[in-house]
Amino acid sequence: MTKLLVILTSATKWSQKDGTQRPTGFWAEEFVVPHRILSAAGVELTIATPGGRPAPADEMSLSPKVNGDDPARADEMRAYLEAHRELLQSPARLEDVDPAEFDGVLIPGGHGPMQDLAVNADVARVLAALLPDESKVVASLCHGPASFFSAGDSEGAWLFKGRKLTAFTDEEEQQVGLAQNAPWLLEERLRGAGAEYSSGPAWGPYVVVDGNLITGQNPASGEQAAEALLKALAERG
Repeated sequence: MTKLLVILTSATKWSQKDGTQRPTGFWAEEFVVPHRILSAAGVELTIATPGGRPAPADEMSLSPKVNGDDPARADEMRAYLEAHRELLQSPARLEDVDPAEFDGVLIPGGHGPMQDLAVNADVARVLAALLPDESKVVASLCHGPASFFSAGDSEGAWLFKGRKLTAFTDEEEQQVGLAQNAPWLLEERLRGAGAEYSSGPAWGPYVVVDGNLITGQNPASGEQAAEALLKALAERG
């Protein structure tokens, strides 16, 4: 059976430029949509967080406003998380994860990864084991690629330099009103670090596949990214 590691943030606060702490977590849709698709396809999923701490959903991601002004869709997201409450409350300890046991990794976004996964040594360890191995797959959504900044090779070079990828755009960050107080912007930093960054129109689905690296621009990209991930896993199976 195909085995996939899902790394979620355990951050509940995102430190702002002015010193305030903004409530955060993972973005519900970016977990729910891929988790549902991958589970239905028979992929064995292991959820892990730093320290094995509970994985919190960003409450904003469960509001009707960000779910197409559709209360039913927001309720569906909340119900799915509730159905998987035990997995999210008691995930595996990332520190104990052996990446050799998995065929790939998926890192959903939300602003939480900018707080903890971007500087986590065990995220770095997992990415350093999987990305250079073309038989494995690395996938991430929206702000999830913030986790990529943790990863260097044995020479200290950034693992993702020169790789084609996408992530939440600075334009989208500005449109939600969070750019001004953010300690750093994801697109700007990815470009500055040497990634070959590209994006589609704001809020539309956009996925980049670069060999064994799959990235989605925003929450709307979850379905396409999950399908691309399934295809990549099948090709390597």
